[in-house]
Amino acid sequence: MKVIASQVRKGNILEVDGKLYAVLTAESFHPGKGTPTTQIDMRGLADGVKTSNRYKTTEQVERAFVEDRDFSFLFKDGEGFTFMSVENYEQIIVTPAVVGDAAPYLLEGMVVRLSIFEDQAVGIVLPQRMTLEVVDTEPTTKGQTASSSYKPAILSNGVRSMVPPHIGPGTRIVVLTEDGSYVERAKD
Repeated sequence: MKVIASQVRKGNILEVDGKLYAVLTAESFHPGKGTPTTQIDMRGLADGVKTSNRYKTTEQVERAFVEDRDFSFLFKDGEGFTFMSVENYEQIIVTPAVVGDAAPYLLEGMVVRLSIFEDQAVGIVLPQRMTLEVVDTEPTTKGQTASSSYKPAILSNGVRSMVPPHIGPGTRIVVLTEDGSYVERAKD
C-alpha cells in the first residue's frame, strides 16, 4: 500500500527495494525556502541494520501490509518476550530486537499492539502513557523554582526520568512511554 512520506509514523513497516524496515523515527522538515522533506530512520527486519532515508514530503513510499493485533504480555525468558493473543489465546515469542526500548515498560498482563507480518512480530506499540512510582530522587535544593528546574529520578521500572522538585520517592507519576518524560502526578 503506497502512502506519502509525511504520513509515515514510528512503528510502521516499510518495504524499500524488496526489504522490510521498521520505522524508528519519522520527522518532517518544512524550511522557509525549498522543498519540505521527511527524514525516516529505520531498521532492517532481516539484518537489524539501521538506515536513514530522506524523502520529499509528497513522495510515495511502500508500506508493507502488516496486521495489527492486541496481545497481552506474559513473561520474558531466554528465548525472548512471550505474548498471548487476546482474541484466540495463541502465544507468540518476540525477539528482544523487535521489543527494543519498550522492554522496561512491559508489565505482566499489559495489553500492547503487535504488528504481525507472515506470522512474525515485526513491531510493538505500547500504550502512550503509563503510571509508575518514583523509587529514588535527589532531595530538593533550597532556591530551586518549580517552574524551570527538574531533577533526575529513578522509576519503578528502572528508567531514569526528569521530574519537578516537589516529586519525592514513593510518588506515583504518569510518564510518556515513547521517551520516559514526566507528564503529571498520578490522580489515583
